[in-house]
Amino acid sequence: MNRVVAVVGMCGSGKSVATDLFVANNWEKVYFGGVTLDTLKERDMEITPDNERMIREELREKYGQAAYAVKLLPKIKELLLAGNVVADGLYSWSEYKYLQENLEGALTILCIISDRKSRYGRLENRPVRPLSAGEATGRDIAEIENLEKGGPIAIADHYIVNNGTKEDLERQVMEYIRSLD
Repeated sequence: MNRVVAVVGMCGSGKSVATDLFVANNWEKVYFGGVTLDTLKERDMEITPDNERMIREELREKYGQAAYAVKLLPKIKELLLAGNVVADGLYSWSEYKYLQENLEGALTILCIISDRKSRYGRLENRPVRPLSAGEATGRDIAEIENLEKGGPIAIADHYIVNNGTKEDLERQVMEYIRSLD
């Protein structure tokens, strides 16, 4: 049976690096954050932390906390017919429950965890959409308080600690991917 691995964690924890390794190992990718970015583009709005937060919260207010999962479920199911799928950016408890109910046992949660100092250092130095420590703190608080982000992190099936080098993370993720075969 093909499976969906949803990679969860706080911003800057290493979710994208982990997801890229799944893709490099022939997994199809679904990016939850793409819904936000597509909405910003449709509205001809600048991609900024404040605009991204506004869209995330607006979509969830309009469609419920499972909004992103609801929007992406058809694509996930289509990709799942052909192979394994990695989902980057599942955020809310409601999204988790929705996918769990609709993917008939195919969903596994992989959590990448990292201490705040490490995450904030990565976020300040990333080439695309960098965040200052203040912006990262604001995003953390908004995601925890407004987006139910803690639930999927707390209930994950597997955890990888990412407080070392990128190579350390890549080694751990590859071990995990191999364990799924």
